[in-house]
Amino acid sequence: MPKPEHKDAGHRPRLRERFLDGGADALPDYELLELYLFQCIPQKDTKPLAKRLINTFGSFAEVMTAPVERLVEVKGVGAVTAANIKVLHAAALRLNRENVLSRPILSSWTALLDYVRGAMQYETNEQFRVLFLDKKNRLVADEVLGKGTVDRAPVYPREIIKRALELGSTAVILCHNHPSGDPTPSQSDIDMTNVVMAAAKPIGISVHDHIIVGRNNTVSFKSLGLM
Repeated sequence: MPKPEHKDAGHRPRLRERFLDGGADALPDYELLELYLFQCIPQKDTKPLAKRLINTFGSFAEVMTAPVERLVEVKGVGAVTAANIKVLHAAALRLNRENVLSRPILSSWTALLDYVRGAMQYETNEQFRVLFLDKKNRLVADEVLGKGTVDRAPVYPREIIKRALELGSTAVILCHNHPSGDPTPSQSDIDMTNVVMAAAKPIGISVHDHIIVGRNNTVSFKSLGLM
């Protein structure tokens, strides 16, 4: 006798069809993650795992940005699945970075904000990164120059200037995240920015902006009139 059809038979093709017809917006976070997990775990129902991951971390984006050591703590996530999730995150960052590289940054500001948000939005510790630009305001390098705790990342203005000179960069954009979620600049943020600007100006290096990345939005020092 033929085996009875499993109650979930056809679920994967239907989910793929919904995605192809309506794109990612047609699926809630757990279904989009479930769809991706099909590729990682081909012979198992991935819906419970997708829901478990979303419940643990909060959203699709937060699953992608979670560190490997946290991912493997979730029941059902092995080293291979965790690595595949991190590959997807890296691919998204690479795509965003290519969008920034292809055009002068000051004329593609939205792409720049998408890139720094993707890189820093869900970091649990504060990090300070610098975007180094050439004479045409194209990205030369993107480097993290400071990593710290939940509310502080040490950064030394002389290291920023030294690295800009090494790269032949004529302008920089400062970026750091606030893991608390609130991107409001602190007085120490303002003071540090002023020190960098004072050190950069005599040697012809422009500081175009300082961007603070919060959980849901970003703040630009220039737009706030702070520089």
